[in-house]
Amino acid sequence: MRAALAEAQIAMDVSGDVPVGAVVVNKAGEIIARGRNQKEQLKDSTAHAEIQAIRDAGELLGDWRLGDATLVVTLEPCVMCAGAIQAARFKTVVFGAWDEKVGAAGSLYDLVRDARLGSSIEVIPGVLESEASAQLKEFFASKR
Repeated sequence: MRAALAEAQIAMDVSGDVPVGAVVVNKAGEIIARGRNQKEQLKDSTAHAEIQAIRDAGELLGDWRLGDATLVVTLEPCVMCAGAIQAARFKTVVFGAWDEKVGAAGSLYDLVRDARLGSSIEVIPGVLESEASAQLKEFFASKR
């Protein structure tokens, strides 16, 4: 999670994006891909941290199936990212802060764990939640 928080900080500092970061970790515990929000930087509404990390992991592994990996993200995934997580066949998702507005891993929706969409995914919420929440609060406070 600390590596994902570092990616979130880069998103905020470098491109002015909402500070969300993600990493994909293999079963040996090694980070194989990183992502951060780049919507502003790339002018792409799909450039969420999770999507960026999933794309990089697939490219590195030469496979879109990421069932042996874990996705770690600083903010609860949204509906779009939940769909991508399901499509990539992750078995585990870890996140920091809850997203009560658009969260899709247990708060507003629970698409990540919805077995009707494909696989049954373990969700581990609230990891370093206070740090992840603080980053987001700092970002939005600076915008007011």
